[in-house]
Amino acid sequence: MKLVVTGGAGFIGSHLADKLVALGHEVVVVDNLMLGRKEFVNKKAKFFKVDIRDLKKLNKIFAGAEAVFHLAADPRLQVSIEDPASTHEINVTGTLNVLIAAKNNNVKKVIFSSSCAVYGNQPLPIKETAVPQPLSPYGLHKLIGEQYFSLFYKLFNIGSVCLRYFNVFGPRKLATGAYPMVIPIFLDQRKRGQAMTVVGDGEATRDYIHVSDVVEANIKAWQSSIIDGRAINIGSGRQVSVNEIARFITGPTTNLPARPGEMRNIEADISLAKQWLNWQPTVTLEQGIAELKNN
Repeated sequence: MKLVVTGGAGFIGSHLADKLVALGHEVVVVDNLMLGRKEFVNKKAKFFKVDIRDLKKLNKIFAGAEAVFHLAADPRLQVSIEDPASTHEINVTGTLNVLIAAKNNNVKKVIFSSSCAVYGNQPLPIKETAVPQPLSPYGLHKLIGEQYFSLFYKLFNIGSVCLRYFNVFGPRKLATGAYPMVIPIFLDQRKRGQAMTVVGDGEATRDYIHVSDVVEANIKAWQSSIIDGRAINIGSGRQVSVNEIARFITGPTTNLPARPGEMRNIEADISLAKQWLNWQPTVTLEQGIAELKNN
């Protein structure tokens, strides 16, 4: 069947497109290549260099699609703080365009890539019932997107699931571009013989989830009976500090000033993903880093 992946030239989107092609589907990739790379696009997928802010073009591309996986975004947290207006256009208006195009073309289901950035600082582990308190425009943009999905289900019966990713890592995650990027930056610095740059005191924690597990979560969300736009955490259920990452990779470190708008500690409660999607992570952080170090 015809499946559309917005942001399909990006880190997560390209892995998802690869998997959907391997499963035998007709895959259409939509990406403006602002952050994505043409070489990441699966050769068997149909590629459109289109911006999600262009509703007219999305309307044509979505014709006949069974489902849409919406990953296109500007996920750079610091850029959203420095330039909230342009990132709002991409992350909010672009998401609304995806929903309108899905509605206009009777798309059965949209899977939305949201973020743990909607939460802000919360008691750990973070449950989906936590009241969102985003610390950045990016986090707010994702929260608005989730609310649009819920609303479009109620108003127009557009089926959807919102997946709140925690810190996704794996092959194709670049040392430049989208936030967060501790693991590829550290690996790149060690490759160059440089000290690893630790932001703040290095004791901030993150919940790292491998891209292959995120791909599986998308497919299970699409194939599930969930259609009401509910949000589901996709993480490992384990928090790891920046200093621990540096110790995994091994080598000297140097410290940089802390950055505003960042959550201090992150750990997902993934019990609902296990219950609703029959999903759980399969790749550990240590396995994923070992794979990246060997490539």
